[in-house]
Amino acid sequence: MKPNICAAIPVALLLASCVVEQPVPVTTTTTTEVHREVVTTAPGAVVRRDVVVTRPPPAVRVERQTVAPGPNYVWTQGYWRWTGSDYVWVAGSWMARPRVSAVYVQGHWIRESGGWVYVPGGWR
Repeated sequence: MKPNICAAIPVALLLASCVVEQPVPVTTTTTTEVHREVVTTAPGAVVRRDVVVTRPPPAVRVERQTVAPGPNYVWTQGYWRWTGSDYVWVAGSWMARPRVSAVYVQGHWIRESGGWVYVPGGWR
């Protein structure tokens, strides 16, 4: 009977070492960008290139506005800029008016089909 026990011990040790490991759960985050170009060849036409981001921008930060460097300056609010992989905050700043009657329109994110598009600010 001793040989049967001797043969059973290595088999038991071999089976005990066969442990099935559970796979580690993998979380994959993907962000899809859609580059849309509107190109017109007519004279004076505007070329527009939009990047549609599927993830909404974070909430706008509240910034403390500093003292204007002069009477002809306008405060432009900060905004979230898309880098291609994440949003980064661009702080607000003072900008000199290009002319006395110029009005600055703040940039902002808008919701469109398929995601979010940034409309840059500018002078009007």
